[in-house]
Amino acid sequence: MGTSQDNNIAIEVKKLTKRYGELTAVDEISFDVKRGEIFGFLGPNGAGKTSTINMLTGLCSISSGELKINGQSSVKKIQEMIGVVPSESNLYPELSGFENLCFCASLYGMRRREREREAGRLLEMFNLSEAADRPFRAYSKGMKRKLAIAAAIIHRPDILFLDEPTTGIDVASARQIRRLISEMNKAGTTIFLTTHYLEEAERLCERVAFIVRGKIKQLAETEQLLKGARKDNVLEFLLDRDITLEKGPLLEGLSDYRPVFDKDKVRIHTPCEMDIKYFVDIFDEWRYRVYEAKLIRPALEDVFVEITGIGPGEAEAGKNKGGREN
Repeated sequence: MGTSQDNNIAIEVKKLTKRYGELTAVDEISFDVKRGEIFGFLGPNGAGKTSTINMLTGLCSISSGELKINGQSSVKKIQEMIGVVPSESNLYPELSGFENLCFCASLYGMRRREREREAGRLLEMFNLSEAADRPFRAYSKGMKRKLAIAAAIIHRPDILFLDEPTTGIDVASARQIRRLISEMNKAGTTIFLTTHYLEEAERLCERVAFIVRGKIKQLAETEQLLKGARKDNVLEFLLDRDITLEKGPLLEGLSDYRPVFDKDKVRIHTPCEMDIKYFVDIFDEWRYRVYEAKLIRPALEDVFVEITGIGPGEAEAGKNKGGREN
């Protein structure tokens, strides 16, 4: 990596690898994160996202490779500069929201008066003041996630790592968390975000990296990825049932048309103009009823499907089943 540190780079990673016995969860990945950006780290369940974030934050050892955060490679120094919000809460269920924040602040050496002041400020900022004295175990999922973020930023870190911050919470809380992420970034915080909600990444992230089976398949500015996807016309069909065995022969032999199957949805990409009735007739021939057909504006999920070969519905279902994330 060299000895010099570009002042515009917050995170440098070179050939980073994580092995669990014979399993290689992260395979010689290299990338950097610019200071002050929101960087999205995307991939299907089990792709290596959490293992990567755990290595970056010092929560697990590195098998090989190098990383630097703000020019530092010492785990102790790195952990003083970062905040971490894991996918599962690491706060204490028996302590109140206020007590959890004060305890986290004490770990960073903050004096009592300062940590109590910051805890109060953050509870108000996250609309949790009324629940300040309530035990953490009594919080809703959305409240727990907001308190976890508050605990991660109480020492005002330069870099914030967020691992699936809005998974499994209600829509209103998710919307508030996305707004807070944007506001923290505008205030100067560099944010490293893993998420399987592709609309969330599209809305928040300036650049994204796609990791598949432990390797980074693509890294680019979000807008550039979307520009490439929008060269195609895309028709989406909602059918009366999932497509299974027929997906091979269903649309075979159609030149210039690229179908993408995701449960009961089919998206057809082509640079040409498309006749909706033509495809409705094909589905009818295979005894599928078309409930809905529409032209859509390609989004980041189309890029995700192109790179990973996995429909976003499948990725989300895998996550919600609680499968192990490497």
